[in-house]
Amino acid sequence: MQHALGFLNLVTDAKSRIREISMDELKVRLDENPQLVLLDVREESEWAAGHAVQAAYLGKGILERDLEARFPNKETELVMYCGGGFRSALTCDAAQKMGYSKVSSLIGGYKGLVLAGWPMNG
Repeated sequence: MQHALGFLNLVTDAKSRIREISMDELKVRLDENPQLVLLDVREESEWAAGHAVQAAYLGKGILERDLEARFPNKETELVMYCGGGFRSALTCDAAQKMGYSKVSSLIGGYKGLVLAGWPMNG
């Protein structure tokens, strides 16, 4: 997908403040912390079409509104993913600004999960 320059600039800015992790790092983090939340931040139609088995859903459009209600403990470890790692960078940045300290964006997003053979629903 060809992204607009303004969008890419926002993502680049967000990535300067957030942590990104690889698929291998995600596996290690899940082994070390079974309470980790793998959070799908894509659109609801994308979620319905398929998502990681253990993922929770909170779309980017409502994340800031509902994050604290869904995950009131701001020490909850959240690894967010979108389609390819751009929108999740933006949601991680927003979560950090809301006081969440253990947030990461999954490099490669949903596409990377599929390529890695991650267990999927849908």
